Amino acid sequence: MTIERGSDKHGARADEALAGEVEGAMRAGRSTHAQEWKDPEPSGEDQPDVDLNPNGTLTGGTAAGVDSGDIEGRSQLATFLGKEVWPATADVLRATAEENQAPDRVLQQLAGLPAGRSYDNVQQVWEDLGGGREERF
Repeated sequence: MTIERGSDKHGARADEALAGEVEGAMRAGRSTHAQEWKDPEPSGEDQPDVDLNPNGTLTGGTAAGVDSGDIEGRSQLATFLGKEVWPATADVLRATAEENQAPDRVLQQLAGLPAGRSYDNVQQVWEDLGGGREERF
């Protein structure tokens, strides 16, 4: 017996049509409704503002021990290294990043890794490159 785990509610054509319906609103970054009554109401006085800028009125977002630069840098490394490479040596990581057409910044970072060391995950690589480590309580 074969079990299918995909969505069978609609196909690719319907997905594209639905995506097209919201494309204008996503690109505009503002309401695109012709009637004002269709716009969502703003937050109430006793509710926090909803904001696209996390550095604006919202607080939090990163764990203790790391900042947004750490999160972004580690994420960029992970993008060009992938999940299949682990565990890996510094040479294998550099070769994988080159195969995945990583930008020069990532390749320069990986060039600074000590030869011969094996890494189990991207966090270990990030720490060897001088990045922060999340503190867990």
